[in-house]
Amino acid sequence: MVLWNDVWNSISSTNELLINFIFIFFIIFIENPLSLYIITSFFDLKLTKIQKLIYISITSIIAIFSLFFIKSPYNIIINYIFAYISIKFIFKLDYLKSFFAAIFPGILFSLVGNLIFNPFLTFCNISYDEASTIPLYRIPFALIMYLFVFILVFIMRQNKFTLALLDEHDKKTKRSIILNLVFCFIYLVAQLFFISKYIDILPIGFTLFMFLAFLVYILLSFLCLTKISQLSITSRDLHMSEEYNKTLKALNDQLRCFKHDYSNTITTIGGFIKNNDIKGLENYYNQMNKDFQSVKNLDTLNPDVVNNSGVYALLSTKYHLAEEKNIDVNLSYFLDLSKLPINMNIFCRVLGILLDNAIEAAEASEEKKINIIFRREFSHHRSIVLIENSYLDKSVDTESIFYKGISGKENHSGLGLWEVKKILEHNKNLDLYTTKTDNLFSQQFEIYDI
Repeated sequence: MVLWNDVWNSISSTNELLINFIFIFFIIFIENPLSLYIITSFFDLKLTKIQKLIYISITSIIAIFSLFFIKSPYNIIINYIFAYISIKFIFKLDYLKSFFAAIFPGILFSLVGNLIFNPFLTFCNISYDEASTIPLYRIPFALIMYLFVFILVFIMRQNKFTLALLDEHDKKTKRSIILNLVFCFIYLVAQLFFISKYIDILPIGFTLFMFLAFLVYILLSFLCLTKISQLSITSRDLHMSEEYNKTLKALNDQLRCFKHDYSNTITTIGGFIKNNDIKGLENYYNQMNKDFQSVKNLDTLNPDVVNNSGVYALLSTKYHLAEEKNIDVNLSYFLDLSKLPINMNIFCRVLGILLDNAIEAAEASEEKKINIIFRREFSHHRSIVLIENSYLDKSVDTESIFYKGISGKENHSGLGLWEVKKILEHNKNLDLYTTKTDNLFSQQFEIYDI
């Protein structure tokens, strides 16, 4: 009986130390796993067990440390900063997604907490201080909030409600979105401070009104982001259609030429055969094969083959640019980009830099030739993009070209390959092998399965 009385006194009276120790359990086994569930659900992430374990471990350690050793509200700021860093470097998300993912669970917890806190105080007939410092009230409130959040996220996940709208935007749009999120976060902090300060005198109706006003703001912001995303997707698809129409026009012109010259081609081949001129026939075949390669390239430059709109637009643009510079391009494509274990923004940055360098080097050479090969090596669990080009400067150093400021081209900063090197250093499943022969300079970009 004495033990029961001691336990009851501990949980029914002010005991912030006991609350903090109980919240250690909540942080490790409920709040941080639930935050991870929110992030993976809303961003449709596929994470490994190691990634999940590392994220929960780091964020839990920081949250527990800040709970005991850093005063409020600075501990909250520290938690958000380390959550952002963890998401950025563990999940390999871009800056915008990492920022959104770091603050989104906190926003959701705060929204639900604001909605149920005042009714909870009224139902239990207690004050704000009692609800915050007495374990008998603080713990049930936290569990109810976690349950509401889980149910809300579960319903949205079942309806496949995700924030994929942040996937592809230009820098200007991303800055606008980030600015909107920053103001949203500042407003939320101000509202939480106001409610916590005057919760005892605020009527339930006013608290509900503030919650609904903030919810409307969130919904309107999300609607605006959706419209921005749709506009961005429409603009991207329009650009892709323009590139594809250019490809189709070139392909149609090539086929019309072949059709027009068909009888002449047959007659010419017959002449070589009749005179037993095998050497002349071989030369004629090689020339025709070169012409057919152009048709093959144009047939490959198809959105159905290159199954990523961003990569297709980039590849198509660079191909036509090389063609304008009278560079012979041989394109082979045997790769499924939807299964590539790499952020597409990173992939396009690396691919764009390598193609730009290949085009500039090939243009300056006598042969003017580029080979681009996309292939999958199942035996080595990797995907490969091989770019080979003719080049003029045979003395080029394959190691020093990756140093900052080193460039073999006039009026160039030499930052392209240096940037690629930094990307490789931050992504352990990526490699780039640079080699050269007397005829070709090669860059083999390798993406290993995670």
